[in-house]
Amino acid sequence: MTLRNSIKHLRRITSSPTQPLPHRHRHGHRDNNNQEPPPPHHHPDPHSLLNQDPIQLLSSLWIKCQTNPTKPFPNLTGFLSNLDLWVLSYQRASAHLTASFPPKSSLPSHTLLSLLSLQNAVVKGRFQWNSPTRLHILSPNPTKLLSPSFFQDRVVQEVLFMILEPVFEPRFSPRSHGFRPGRNPHTAIRTVRSGFAGYLWFLKGNVSGMFEHVDVNVVMGCVGKAVKDKKVLGLIKGAFRAPMNDSGGARCSSGGKEEFGKKRKKKTGSSKKKILNADEPKPDPYWLRIFDSFAPEEAVKVPSYGCCGILSPLLANVCLNELDHMMEEKLVEFFRPSKLDSIWKSSLDDGSHNPAWPEFVPSSGEDRTRKMDYLRYGGHFLVGIRGPREEALRIRKEIIDFCESKYGLSLDNSKVEIEHISRGIQFLDHIICLRVIHPTLRYTATGGEIVSKKGVGTLLSVTAGLQRCIRQFRQLELIKGDKDPEPLPCTPMLYSGQANTNEQMNKLLETMADWYRYADNRKKVVAFFAYVIRGSLAKLYAARYRLKSRAKVYKIASRDLSSPLRVSNKSSVPEYSDLLSMGLVDKIEGVQFSRMSLIPSCDYTPLPRNWVPNHERVLHEYIRLQDPKFFCGLHRSIKQEALSVPQDEISEILWDCKTLGVHRLLSNSK
Repeated sequence: MTLRNSIKHLRRITSSPTQPLPHRHRHGHRDNNNQEPPPPHHHPDPHSLLNQDPIQLLSSLWIKCQTNPTKPFPNLTGFLSNLDLWVLSYQRASAHLTASFPPKSSLPSHTLLSLLSLQNAVVKGRFQWNSPTRLHILSPNPTKLLSPSFFQDRVVQEVLFMILEPVFEPRFSPRSHGFRPGRNPHTAIRTVRSGFAGYLWFLKGNVSGMFEHVDVNVVMGCVGKAVKDKKVLGLIKGAFRAPMNDSGGARCSSGGKEEFGKKRKKKTGSSKKKILNADEPKPDPYWLRIFDSFAPEEAVKVPSYGCCGILSPLLANVCLNELDHMMEEKLVEFFRPSKLDSIWKSSLDDGSHNPAWPEFVPSSGEDRTRKMDYLRYGGHFLVGIRGPREEALRIRKEIIDFCESKYGLSLDNSKVEIEHISRGIQFLDHIICLRVIHPTLRYTATGGEIVSKKGVGTLLSVTAGLQRCIRQFRQLELIKGDKDPEPLPCTPMLYSGQANTNEQMNKLLETMADWYRYADNRKKVVAFFAYVIRGSLAKLYAARYRLKSRAKVYKIASRDLSSPLRVSNKSSVPEYSDLLSMGLVDKIEGVQFSRMSLIPSCDYTPLPRNWVPNHERVLHEYIRLQDPKFFCGLHRSIKQEALSVPQDEISEILWDCKTLGVHRLLSNSK
């Protein structure tokens, strides 16, 4: 044996003294040219670590947080150490990127090992936000428009969001409706309709400056009231202070513009239509792009804090929740009931009167009830005040002082406007105003005579802003003119078939009709939308199929444009019905809402008092049933009222079937 082989032999013995050597190695007959490689490092099977249901784990966290909403959480690192949650976050991030939710069973082992590596980096404090050099997991659909670290950051954001959302949701005020599950602009509009009647002055505030410029210490101070885990707090703080370099999407987008400019200079012939690759993100359909342009001002601006991503709306609500609780205290202090008033005679939640009823007495004066209500959606809030204008000025000053002292946000009077109900207040693309009604009052006079006479009252009205819709259509170049808008041809859909064009525009009409579901003038607004869409499509089809006017298009395709149109030529073309039966063409759907009778009416369903979303109601009922005292009391009340529980009824039916038989039991029951 040579000296080199002897040294290797000693090294192997000292490195693993307990492992027995092969027989030929012990006797020194090992060949130098046929050396065995060192034993590979065996990774644990990642599938063996997936032993819990992440949905069940998150459900238990929701129940625990709803049971003790004010209890802080000192340890959340245990959830970060659960690989099942990381797999769920990977599935959600992949669905966001590729529009497909991969099942857990189809995830390969190398993906699970990458998730395990990312989890260890986060738990041990080695993870860095927006770091393309330290990648632990790769995107399932890499594109040039995204930075390499975008998908990795999104997976970490999903894990933090799933852990932090149940912690903060029970702490949020029920008067906040933006960026929360079960609450949306419709719930905010229904709350205004049900609870903001009888107010004279309105404060419309804008604190969306919190979405752009916010102090990190302020956010961490608000988050630290509920979360005491230093590792989670460090992750959030690192996301705020992570450098946003230009190696990702910003650089790619600018580079794309430069390349586009170069290609544009080199163009000499006709342009070819670009064909997207299979893994390339598809653009949004035309109807969705149009609908996005109609988004109200309150819902357009979404907070974005550094590398926080989807955590930003949650963190913004955490900060603005301090403003919500301050206003809730002001509501109690401001309330001053009066026995001479027709509503709110004794308490804030007086169940004997519905505040949405019409009011037949003046709502101002020293002998009237003073009351205030508050609602917030995102960075915009609405305050209704029943009282003199001096009280509205005082409340505005207190809000401005609080925002400046708490958030360091300087607000002027233009950010918190005071408006009278008679002028109309625009909120979430709806106009809140008063509508004068003349109901017939019937009552029994002295002597039993029934008296009927006309009364005068005011009713809160929530209508859609038709003028804003006209301005949006004009910006999209679908209409022209001011007083009498004239539809213009929908040129972006020029190269789309009639079936696809009608289908896309029907989706737009259905979406707009659903958006204005709670508007008093829903029929009028949707009818205007349908008129613009049908006129625009008729002009488009007149140009595409070489027809001279809209009248000829309506004559051939009918009023709802459901009949097929085709270019006239001398060649014999099969009929549309034959092509449809053979599956060679798509079925053409008519443009909806072609008649006023087809448009649904306004939904006046009132929002119940103390309304909560369905998921919160289910959680509260489950928590109550888990209480032994409540369950025993419920069971005792059933027994006292001579009722039977479902288990007892099923037991009796089974016993009768066994003793009497099915046929005899049925005959006895008849």
